[in-house]
Amino acid sequence: MKFGISKTDYMVYRECHKDAWFKVHKPELYFSNEISEFAKALIETGNEVELEARKLFPDGVLLKDRGEAGLQETKDWLKEGDFTLFQAVFSKDGFFAAVDVLQKDSITGTYVISEIKATNATKIKDHLPDLAFQVNLLQGYGLTVSRINVIHLNDKYIRAGELVLPQLFVIEDVTEQVLEILPIVKLEMEQALAYLSTEAEPYGTCDCVYKGRSNHCSMFRHINTQIPEYSVHDISRIGASKKKLIELIDSGVYTLTDIPVDFSLTDVQRNQVDVYNIGRPMINTSSIIDELSNLVYPIYFLDYETYPCAVPRFDGYSPYKQIPFQYSLHILESPDSEPVHKDFLYEGIGDPSPKLFAALRRDIGPKGSILVWNKVFEQGINKQLAKRLPIASDFMADVNSRIYDLMDIFKAQLYVHPGFKGKTSIKNVLPTLVPELSYVELDIKEGGTASQRWNRIATNKADEEEKQKIVSDLKKYCSLDTYAMYAIWKHLRDL
Repeated sequence: MKFGISKTDYMVYRECHKDAWFKVHKPELYFSNEISEFAKALIETGNEVELEARKLFPDGVLLKDRGEAGLQETKDWLKEGDFTLFQAVFSKDGFFAAVDVLQKDSITGTYVISEIKATNATKIKDHLPDLAFQVNLLQGYGLTVSRINVIHLNDKYIRAGELVLPQLFVIEDVTEQVLEILPIVKLEMEQALAYLSTEAEPYGTCDCVYKGRSNHCSMFRHINTQIPEYSVHDISRIGASKKKLIELIDSGVYTLTDIPVDFSLTDVQRNQVDVYNIGRPMINTSSIIDELSNLVYPIYFLDYETYPCAVPRFDGYSPYKQIPFQYSLHILESPDSEPVHKDFLYEGIGDPSPKLFAALRRDIGPKGSILVWNKVFEQGINKQLAKRLPIASDFMADVNSRIYDLMDIFKAQLYVHPGFKGKTSIKNVLPTLVPELSYVELDIKEGGTASQRWNRIATNKADEEEKQKIVSDLKKYCSLDTYAMYAIWKHLRDL
């Protein structure tokens, strides 16, 4: 903590005190896990958005040093008249922060600070305390902050030609909301400083024991060794049932086998617990048969791969609208035939939409059910395609009318298996029902990685050898997604 507790340390502390302690005192453990493709993507997206947002301030000056030189350069600038600084550095009373955009008005002698966020809206829970930390720190310097902004993306903006930055971004004045929480954040900062200044590891569990699995901190397994890998934290939507989770944890109940039979759970949660305890699945065979009997041949198993571009790259896109760049299709002509595979992957640097649509229209005939996993996503992609390409409107509407979501069988609790662990994603269902199929041996194992690898092709960052490797890996991954759907359908049919 050479310059004090950073804004990032404080934000981590707000989520989990002990996680922040490890970040500060044992970074070799905290950062020991390899950063995920998803986390890398968030960082890259944040950097891209920040670079674009800075263009709103053509006279802005970037301070590149975060150390002593940066602190001194910031102090020197504070003596000047009007200015706009990017990444001005402040350190005082044990706290440290770099301000995304700092503007000085020489007439009033006051300052405006703006935080650039790669989101489509201001997140009250996260963005306001982030800014309050900065304002408290600047007030420690004796600076008067007259306005506080969040600069975020405008989800209503649709690109048409060159980017129009004043329309792409929203500069939202959050001064009143931030000033209102300044005293609270000031107290939290002091508490964080005291907690994180302790050399000895704080005793006990971390704050995340009262959160569902998806919201656990990076050090959860290291800190809470008494909690098994599959625990009450994995019960479906238990994180949204905070009172239930608190009651279980405070009663020392960590495993599903220890949950009292009269403990209040939703039907979905109770089914998950019951199948785990009895060690066998619950299968509503007749209802599954009814569902599958409504399907019309040929059956098309369809899956898209997409890239969520924060800064719209092509005309017709808004911030974070998905760019569909690939699909896989397994086609089953009759109940006893073998599936035929067709696919499409865009390897160019423009908008894939026209060529993807043309390939899709070629591969999907006018009759037959179209099976997907999570129809909200696939139907959304189809609607966006129709919006960007009026010629595609009728075809995509027809495709959407024929879609059946195979995941619905599992969401409707017609098939509940202890191996699913309360989840209905294909990555959870497949290993249980069709264990001979696996993503483990693939170089691309999930959609986030597929998205980022394709983006290397689309932005000309991959040389020819890497490009061909990515193309091969993407085709293997997406093909397995649709073959997995076929294999799961076949397992259900064979019931």
